[in-house]
Amino acid sequence: MCYGYGPSRRSLLAGGLGLGAAALATASPAAAATPHPAHWGERIPSNQISIQLWTVRDDLAQNYDATLAYLAEIGYPKVELALGYFGRTAAQLRAFLDGLGIRSTSSHDGISPDDAALETKIANALTLGQSYIVVPYLNSTSEDEWKAWAERMNVEAAAARKAGLRYGYHNHAHEFTIDLGGGKTPWDVLTSELDPRLVHLEIDIYWAVTGGVGRGVADPVRFTLDVIRKAPQRVLQFHVKDRHLDGDMADLGTGTIDFRRIFDRHRVKEYIVENDTPDVTPRQTAEVGYRYLRKVRF
Repeated sequence: MCYGYGPSRRSLLAGGLGLGAAALATASPAAAATPHPAHWGERIPSNQISIQLWTVRDDLAQNYDATLAYLAEIGYPKVELALGYFGRTAAQLRAFLDGLGIRSTSSHDGISPDDAALETKIANALTLGQSYIVVPYLNSTSEDEWKAWAERMNVEAAAARKAGLRYGYHNHAHEFTIDLGGGKTPWDVLTSELDPRLVHLEIDIYWAVTGGVGRGVADPVRFTLDVIRKAPQRVLQFHVKDRHLDGDMADLGTGTIDFRRIFDRHRVKEYIVENDTPDVTPRQTAEVGYRYLRKVRF
């Protein structure tokens, strides 16, 4: 689930179709120089592919059950929850998803306002059979506020770990571009304050690339790889969404991000399709994303 950014809904740009690594190479000579690894040919296991339900939020609002049913029909084995349970309890939602053959393995949940809410969040995640709870969005220009959030996330992560769950943080672009003073960014604060034994990262590739663009780097994909490599925390999940030449989000494989460079250098437990602004319809975005991740080799 992505907040704090509102690109306009748009039709596909002819110049943004099918460019992938070629488009990135045009913008970044360093990318073009990267050799193809000899072992390219591996595929992402189907049981590691998921979709963030924020992508299909418009369809969910019209008919939640039918939307989950078509995600199952497309072939998704799992989803990452957002937007609540649409009138069901966690137990009722678990039964519904079980009937479709889909698991909820992750969810986007904000920092809980108190310990009672945290207990409920953890209990619901366990009922649903989740492995992960992920904080989806934080934003401030105050270093003290980022530190306070990190302190609270460490507390929540310890409680989650005790219950057998992993607790993570999902990035946007502003964590890399806000100057808190002296060149320090929110990402610097989070990665220094979050306990790497308890908190993992869910790297949103689009937003990390966009953060690199915002910082004016020559190779935004290399910037993203450096984000992954330098963080003390483990990167266990990817949000996978593409980027058109104009900066708008794109359906997978129709934009400029060379995902194979990233996937080859870092493997994760979940590859989660997402596009906040589907190029045509939410269902088509879901179908294109699933097919792309099933076919991509690295």
